[in-house]
Amino acid sequence: MAKDLKLKGGGLTKKHWFGYMFGDFGGCMTFTLMSSIFTIYCTDCLGVNTGILGTLVIIWTIWDAINDPLMGALMDKVFAKHQNKKGKFRPWLLRATPLLAVTSLALWTVPTLFEGVTLLVVLFMCKILYEAAYTMFNIPMGSLLSAMSKNDAERASLSSARGVGSMFGNMIPAMLAPVLLSVFGEKDSKGYMVTAIICASVGFVICLLHYFLTEERTTVGENVKADDIKVSDILNVVRHNRPFVALCIHGVCICTMQYVAQTLSIYMYSAVFHDTAYQTIGTALSSPIMIGSMLVVPFMCKKLGLEKVIRYSLLIGGVIYAILFGMHMIFDVHPLLHSVISGLGMGMGMVSIQMQWGLVGEAIDYNELVTGKRTEGSIYGTFNLARRIGQTIGNGFAIYALGWIGYNGKLEIQTPSTVVGLKVLCVLVPALFVLGSWAAFKFVWNITPDVRAKLAEMKADKKVDESASAEDVPVDIEA
Repeated sequence: MAKDLKLKGGGLTKKHWFGYMFGDFGGCMTFTLMSSIFTIYCTDCLGVNTGILGTLVIIWTIWDAINDPLMGALMDKVFAKHQNKKGKFRPWLLRATPLLAVTSLALWTVPTLFEGVTLLVVLFMCKILYEAAYTMFNIPMGSLLSAMSKNDAERASLSSARGVGSMFGNMIPAMLAPVLLSVFGEKDSKGYMVTAIICASVGFVICLLHYFLTEERTTVGENVKADDIKVSDILNVVRHNRPFVALCIHGVCICTMQYVAQTLSIYMYSAVFHDTAYQTIGTALSSPIMIGSMLVVPFMCKKLGLEKVIRYSLLIGGVIYAILFGMHMIFDVHPLLHSVISGLGMGMGMVSIQMQWGLVGEAIDYNELVTGKRTEGSIYGTFNLARRIGQTIGNGFAIYALGWIGYNGKLEIQTPSTVVGLKVLCVLVPALFVLGSWAAFKFVWNITPDVRAKLAEMKADKKVDESASAEDVPVDIEA
C-alpha cells in the first residue's frame, strides 16, 4: 500500500509566519492564567484547602500527561479514516477555539456559584474540560509546524514565530491579571471574572486568525487506512526513532531546569543576596537574549542548521552556569553579577525551548522514513508528555529539595549549609540539566546530512511503502 506525500508549491510567506505566530499567542492568553493566578484563585477566592488543592493538582497533572498523546493519536486516526480535504490539523483548530474560550470562562466563573463539596466537584470538572480543550487546540497547533514547513530553514522560521507568539501570549495575561486583582481584591471573584473575559475574548480572536492565516503545505494522500494508525505505534517510534528519543530526553531535562529555576530563583535572591529586586534584573537581562535569538536564529540556521544552533546554545548555557557555580564556590558573587551571568545562561538555554519545535518536525519526517507512517499528532503529543514529566519533576524536586537543604522560612538568616545548598540548586542543578539536553543532541540525535538527503529523496519520490514495518524498510542509517 502506498501513499502520496504532496508538497504544495511556493515558500513560506509573511502571512504564514504571522499566522503561525498567532497560535501560541492565542493559546497562551488563557493558559498563562494557570501559572500566574490559578493557585491564589483557588485558595483566596474559592477558599479551597491547600491540602485538597495539592491532591487535585496531582490528579490534574496526571490527566494533562495522559491526554496529550491520546489527542495526538486521535487526530492521526480520524484523518486516516475520513481524509478531510481541509487538512489534517486545521479543522481541529476551528473546533477547539470556541471550546477553549467557553471552558476558560467557565473555569473562572462557574465554581464561584457553589460552596463545599459541590464547589470542589465543579472546579475539578471545569479544569478537566479546560485542559481537554487546550490540548485539542495545542496538539494540532504544534503539529501544524511539520505540515507547513519543507526544510530546516522553514522550521526554524516557524519556530521563531511560535516563540514570538508565546512571548506576547505569556506577557499580556501576566501583566493584566495582577492589575485587575489589585483593583477588585484577591478574594473578590469579579477580578478573576473580568480577567478571564478579556483573555478568553482576545485569545478567541487570535486563535481564529491562526486558523485563517495558516496553510497545510504538506498533505498526506488518500491511501492511509485508520486501522494502520494505532496508539501502540508510539512504542515502535521509541524503538526506532532516535531523534524522537533525543527530543524526549531534552524535553525532560530542559523543562526540569526551567521549573527548578523558576521555583527556586526567588529563594536565591531572598536568602543568599537578601534583596529580591535583583531577580527582576535577571529576568530583564534574559528577555532581550530570547527575543534577539528568535530573530537571529533563523538566519544562523541557514548556515549551521537548526540542530547545531540548539546544541551550541545549550552547551554555552550549561558552561555559563557551571562557571557561575565555580565563582560562587570561590568567592562571594555580587547579586548584580549573578543576575547578569545567570541571565545569560538562562537566555542561551531558553533558545532550545523556543526553537525545539522545528526539530519535532524533523523527527516526524524521520519517523516516516524508518516506519513508513506519518503520525505527527502522536509524536507531538508524546513529546508534550515528556515535557510534562520534566515540569512535574522540576516542581516536585524544587519543593522537596528545600527541605533537604534545611531551608527554614521562619529564619531571618539561613544557615551556611542551606546557603550553599541554594547555590547548588539554583546554579549547579540548572547547569547539569542544560548539559543533559546538550548530551541528548550530541550523542543520541542521529540525523546527519546523509539522512537529510534520504529524507529529501523520500519527499521527492512522493511514494512511501505504508504497510512496511520499521524492520522491512531498507534504510541504511548508522547508529
